[in-house]
Amino acid sequence: MKKYLITGGCGFIGSHAVRYLLKKHADSTVVNLDLLTYAGKEENVYDIDEKRHCFIRGDIGDAVLVRDLFAQYDFDCVINFAAETHVDNSIVGPNVFIRTNVLGTHTLLNCALNAWQDQKGFAAKKFIQISTDEVYGSLGSSGSSRESDILNPSNPYSASKASADLLALSYYKTYGMPIVITRCTNNYGPHQDVEKFIPLMITNAIQNKPLPVYGDGKNIRDWIYVDDHCAAVDLVAENGRCGEIYNIGTHNEWQNKTIAATILKKLDKPETLIELVTDRLGHDRRYSLDFSKIEQELHWVPQIDFETGLDQTILWYSSRI
Repeated sequence: MKKYLITGGCGFIGSHAVRYLLKKHADSTVVNLDLLTYAGKEENVYDIDEKRHCFIRGDIGDAVLVRDLFAQYDFDCVINFAAETHVDNSIVGPNVFIRTNVLGTHTLLNCALNAWQDQKGFAAKKFIQISTDEVYGSLGSSGSSRESDILNPSNPYSASKASADLLALSYYKTYGMPIVITRCTNNYGPHQDVEKFIPLMITNAIQNKPLPVYGDGKNIRDWIYVDDHCAAVDLVAENGRCGEIYNIGTHNEWQNKTIAATILKKLDKPETLIELVTDRLGHDRRYSLDFSKIEQELHWVPQIDFETGLDQTILWYSSRI
């Protein structure tokens, strides 16, 4: 029986990952550690079988709590989804991003290292650090970021994630700890907090409110349906090489204003609802990932096309307004 520690498992991606892992691995159990901050909601996991899923409200930066969890459950795999993620919030108040994303990750790494070393080795253990494409910084109109590219974060959020990545890799290089890092493009799907771009566009459109789009609306993001991301993380947890980084993307790039217009069309709303607003500070123009490594090594490819995923997402939010 495989025992997972999933941090941030009540958040958007984390809650989908909890469901995915429990469904994929019938003999597995998950301890879900989440502080339930603004984007973490216990309702995201309320209906999961409690015999295989244990939710614990707590902070990944609480060293005593995390140490005790390792002692009690003897985890085989840690997947660290816990993070402050909203870029706008990081610009206004970066302190919590450093505390959670850097210092919290440091606490997890230390507790995992000490627990697993006490068991005389890292055999069959794995620590997956969930990162973001934003650590690479902005791209021009062509090209895609590779795992070996120099990190060039533009805001406190992406800088905190880049810092956590480097810290995790240092534990692999220094202690031989079984670390793997994943860097994914923009996720979308059910359960995402409405402050995020696609849910905000959908919910505002349904309510005939303006759809605020930064700058000229031509910033480009690559979009992945959340279940495809979870499948990739599972493959990395099972077969990813320690000390490696795996990009997870789709080559599904859209301008922000085109996403907004597409959502309005699907909801039969006028494009006049799109409202261009003052651009965000340090707003990266374009992200794109070369994910050939995970394709070639682990044979992962995205399964859900954007049209289908967006329809499912719109349906989910529409049923809740």
